[in-house]
Amino acid sequence: MFNNLRAAVLVPEIRQRILFVFFAFGWFVFMIHVQLPNVNQAAWQRVLQSGAFYNLLGFLSGGALQKLSIIAMGITPYINASIIMQLMTVVLPQLEELAKKGGEEGRKKISQYTRWLTILLATIQAGFMAISMERSGVFYDTSVWYLLYAIVAMVGGTLFLMWLGEQISDKGIGNGVSLIIFIGIVLRYPQYVTQTYSSASQGAESLLNLALYIAIAIVIIVSIVFLYQGQRRVPVQQARRVVGRKMFAGRSTYIPLRLNNAGVISIIFAISILLLPQQALSWFAHGQSTAASVASGPLGGVQHALATLSTWLNVWFTPNGLLYNIVYFLLVVVFTFFYSSIVLNTRDVADNLKKTGAFIPGIRPGQPTVDYLNKILLRITTAAAIYLGLLAVMPGALQRGLSVTTFYLGSTSLLIVVGVALDTITQIEARLAMRDYRGFIKR
Repeated sequence: MFNNLRAAVLVPEIRQRILFVFFAFGWFVFMIHVQLPNVNQAAWQRVLQSGAFYNLLGFLSGGALQKLSIIAMGITPYINASIIMQLMTVVLPQLEELAKKGGEEGRKKISQYTRWLTILLATIQAGFMAISMERSGVFYDTSVWYLLYAIVAMVGGTLFLMWLGEQISDKGIGNGVSLIIFIGIVLRYPQYVTQTYSSASQGAESLLNLALYIAIAIVIIVSIVFLYQGQRRVPVQQARRVVGRKMFAGRSTYIPLRLNNAGVISIIFAISILLLPQQALSWFAHGQSTAASVASGPLGGVQHALATLSTWLNVWFTPNGLLYNIVYFLLVVVFTFFYSSIVLNTRDVADNLKKTGAFIPGIRPGQPTVDYLNKILLRITTAAAIYLGLLAVMPGALQRGLSVTTFYLGSTSLLIVVGVALDTITQIEARLAMRDYRGFIKR
């Protein structure tokens, strides 16, 4: 790996792409410090401390949400839009036809639909955030025009990050959106290291517990690498072919079935379902914590019910509670199976094998091949789902068990950081191999 990185720096074309990625990272860091005006920072910090949804969003935005900059929402609306469009291509036959048979033009249209959906989702999220901030006393200026300004500014910041991610994918190395999320997470770690060092120096943290926490974290990171690299290779035999007067013998190959087909999407889905309803209830039931404070009128009963439900969730359904972690684990398992079935269509794989004259040794083409692949996929997805479920709840339990309060290692952040790093290294190696191959052809 280090030899490939050194070779990449020495190749002018790849070096320029790497430098462009770091240039884009610099723009991202600069935009973090472009803040919204007329903001009561003390009130905003109190809001951040009371909302788990804001803590997750702030962790993925590189601290932009804590500073309430114009990119406070990060790239999250674009990610949600991409996931929704990917699911819709399975549900709607028109989009499925466009994705499979539309070619480059079809992919461009789906990308355009994704951008429009990003604008819609970003506007809705920015609207809810602006209204919540206005009710919490975060804005000094509470006029309608300022709220519209805040919404437009935050939506514009998200669109800028979407454009920046596309530029990284085109002129840099790796997936631009993934790299923006990657740098947003990595930017938070120096602060955690500094806080942990300061707390340990003052005796607030147990050095033994901290060392054990770091050792377990390293083991978790290594296991994530194995999860991303792991695959089940299904052997495939090519049939003999007759071309003209020559007969070509069949060759053996394999179908690489990834162990983790869902990636980090299943955990993101689970977190969204756990946090978004609770956060929405706090937005709608803001200031209605008791029955006496509920406004009279036809909506009084609804507001009282929302306030009661929000209070119950805050007491019994907290991230530190057993019920929350059980539901979290089950949601991750369910979404891992669901998303894996969408990502890998075994019937399409079996049809492609049949069309090319290939077959799995000992398995008849057609439906028996589909059943065989589904059986294998069920086994490896079960292992991946259980692992991801444990990974989702383990960092929080580990942090509470060892009483480490200043350093945060989330399952989502670990999966994203490791996955993006491995993907970027793979793309660098592919470009190096393509350069060597091109040079061989020229000779």
